Amino acid sequence: MVFDISVAMTWILFLALFPISFVWLRRAWRIVIQRDFSEVAIKRGEAPPNPEKFAPYEMAINLVAGVVIVSVILAVVAGLWEYSVWSAVAGSTIWCKFFASFALSRHAHAAWAKGKA
Repeated sequence: MVFDISVAMTWILFLALFPISFVWLRRAWRIVIQRDFSEVAIKRGEAPPNPEKFAPYEMAINLVAGVVIVSVILAVVAGLWEYSVWSAVAGSTIWCKFFASFALSRHAHAAWAKGKA
């Protein structure tokens, strides 16, 4: 194996999976166990007026994404998946989690919902 940019990027992606999964699973833990809603549907650093309403959705997004990333880590370490498979699964999970959290935060802070409260 020759060390070049693709090998470096592969290692960076793989090593980045560890803190990503830790943060996402910790957020799910805080929502479920500690009942901490401070990181639920954040938009511009502010939580929505009723974060407990959106907490189950945020918890599910973080829990599913964290478990998928942990399973990718275990599959890579066990040698079950090739690079193209695990990088596709990890990359798709990261992007889907970002899009889902973004959509949830925009829905929680929607202008039409503020008039109904």
